[in-house]
Amino acid sequence: MASVHNQDYSDPLIVMALPLESQGVFERARIPVLYTGIGKVNATYSLTRRLSEYVRAGVPMPQVINFGTVGSRRHRTGTILECHAFVQRDMDVTGLGVPLGVTPYEDIPPRLEFPRLFPELPGGACGSGDSFVMSEIAMECDVMDMEGYALAKVCLLERVAFTAVKYVTDGADHASGQDWKTNLKLAADQFLMLYRRFFGD
Repeated sequence: MASVHNQDYSDPLIVMALPLESQGVFERARIPVLYTGIGKVNATYSLTRRLSEYVRAGVPMPQVINFGTVGSRRHRTGTILECHAFVQRDMDVTGLGVPLGVTPYEDIPPRLEFPRLFPELPGGACGSGDSFVMSEIAMECDVMDMEGYALAKVCLLERVAFTAVKYVTDGADHASGQDWKTNLKLAADQFLMLYRRFFGD
């Protein structure tokens, strides 16, 4: 897993799963990115470790922004939206009578919600899980990814501002794998444009 280098503590902390998702555009623009690796465990570990550096430095926590790609059966490929709500689509303890998506024996609500940072974008709920979605899922959500909920939960527990901007690369169907690869560069360019519009070069 790659980490942020030369991070200015006053800048927003940009988080992505993989360098593939930035396609080198953030590196060429000299904008640091924290790459977490794929999945909820990697995302949790990487972001928690990075935020601990802010604590040790004695500086305020950053605005965390997750730029990432998603599949969706509700939004067309090419849609870019801000996810302000997050659920864990693969938390399944229904065998003990617990509703799908609910982690038993904790006080945290199953749906995590955050104030929006980019209100001009359409909003939506993101369902995260450790699987690449290629068919219909049982949970109610607008888009599906593999890290958003984990990042959101870390930020909730650490009282850090968080949002996620997601580019729909595929329809969460049989063609998802190829569609995801095809649309990565388009997604990266959109993320960079949005960053520059709000935070400058």
